[in-house]
Parts: sequence; C-alpha cells; structure tokens
Amino acid sequence: MKKQKGFSIIMAIFILVVLSLLGSYMVKLSGVQHATSTYAIQGARAYQAAKAGVEWAVARISAGGVCSDVNSASPLSFTDINGFSISLSCTSQSYSEGVANPIVYKITALSEFGVYSSANYISRKIEVSIVN
Repeated sequence: MKKQKGFSIIMAIFILVVLSLLGSYMVKLSGVQHATSTYAIQGARAYQAAKAGVEWAVARISAGGVCSDVNSASPLSFTDINGFSISLSCTSQSYSEGVANPIVYKITALSEFGVYSSANYISRKIEVSIVN
C-alpha cells in the first residue's frame, strides 16, 4: 500500500491564497473608509465656507447695502478654508403690507472645491431669505 504524499502542500497553498484574498479585500475596504471620511470632512468645510459667504452677504445687506453689492462681489475665498471659492447671488422683492413695505432678500451661496469633472469635486449650496 502506497502512502499519499503532497496533500498538505495543496492545503497550505489554498490557505495562503484565501488569506491573501482576504488581506487585499481589507486593504481595499480601508482605502474606501479613508476616502469616505476625507469626503465627509471636505463636505463639512464646503458647508462652512458657504455659510461664511451667506453671513458676509447678510452683514452687507444689514449694513444698508443692496443686492448689487453682493452680486458684484468677485468669488470669495477665506484664508482659514483654503481651496474653496464661494459664489454669491442675491435677489430682492418688495412687498406692501399695510403701511409697511418690507423687502425680502434671497441670498444664495455656492461653495466649491476642485474642478467639476474631477473626482475630488465638492460643493455645497445654501439659500437664505432675510427681511429688511
């Protein structure tokens, strides 16, 4: 009767292949998690940049400015939030309510990072309305 030889080497190779596939999957999953957290942070920064743009526009209008002051402003950039450009737009509508004539301003801020067609493009848009 002959003894079987070589079966243990086949099992060892099979286990190595399975472990290497599992390891490569974990490395890929780790990369996806890292990219997801990076995009979440960039999204939060884009939101804060848009919010800062809206607050800047509200301050301009509250100080007696008009929509043309906001619309004529070139895209804003803030030193603490590098790489983001904030585009502002403003429209106003006058209403008549009894003896009062309030003006409602609609301010839109679009914060962008990167180029639209690139993989790292992030944007956030905020719209607010104020009555002056």
